[in-house]
Amino acid sequence: MTTFAPDSLDLNRKLPLWYQVSQSLRASILGRSPGAPLRLPTEDALAAHYGVSVLTMRQALKELETEGLITRHRRRGTFIEPSARRGSPVRLLGSVDAIVAQQSGMSTELLGHGTAAVPAELAEYFPGLAEVATYRRLRSDEKTGEPTNHAVNFLHPDVAARVDLADLERWPMTKVLRDAVGVAISRITDTVEARLADPETARLLQVPLLSPILHYTGITYDQDGRVVDVARIHYRGDRFSFTVTLDAH
Repeated sequence: MTTFAPDSLDLNRKLPLWYQVSQSLRASILGRSPGAPLRLPTEDALAAHYGVSVLTMRQALKELETEGLITRHRRRGTFIEPSARRGSPVRLLGSVDAIVAQQSGMSTELLGHGTAAVPAELAEYFPGLAEVATYRRLRSDEKTGEPTNHAVNFLHPDVAARVDLADLERWPMTKVLRDAVGVAISRITDTVEARLADPETARLLQVPLLSPILHYTGITYDQDGRVVDVARIHYRGDRFSFTVTLDAH
């Protein structure tokens, strides 16, 4: 039987390996192509693929099993759960793959794109620029069609010139920048705050006006320290929570 082929991963030794592997595999699962195999490779094969121990791989798989993304059957193997719920907590632990995983697994509609004057509050991130490229997208649960979040990205023009619009309807912006455009991402700075839905956000997310939402701002830097993308995402408050894990060691 053909097995699912997950993406590769460059491990960061400063972060828990099981967490990085689980997030990378989660992104691969949620971003898989229609018709992709549902059976995962064996634990040994996955451990070799990611360059980790079988024990670490087992811990990563346990995380995905707890989330409901996979099911494990004695002697039969491990399988992707096709009906798994796509909405999930916003869980960030310093990994680019965590960002990709969080944004994956939803149907995406490109609402519009173009250029706009740099917003005054973002001028510090785009010094010397008068305009930036903008992209507006609406993500929905693949199973129910229910809107889950609305994203607006402000991209440096040099980077935007290499973005294929078709990729934005398949992949999260972070994955597009890293894997399709080839940006060497050095870090992403995240801010999450509680807000009330304004009329436009309420309409797009199909929630009552002034409903609680999570407002996420992600600032993406390349290896030269230049800001290449500022993302603003409004998450439905009834579908997402925000979790931070702190390592005491």
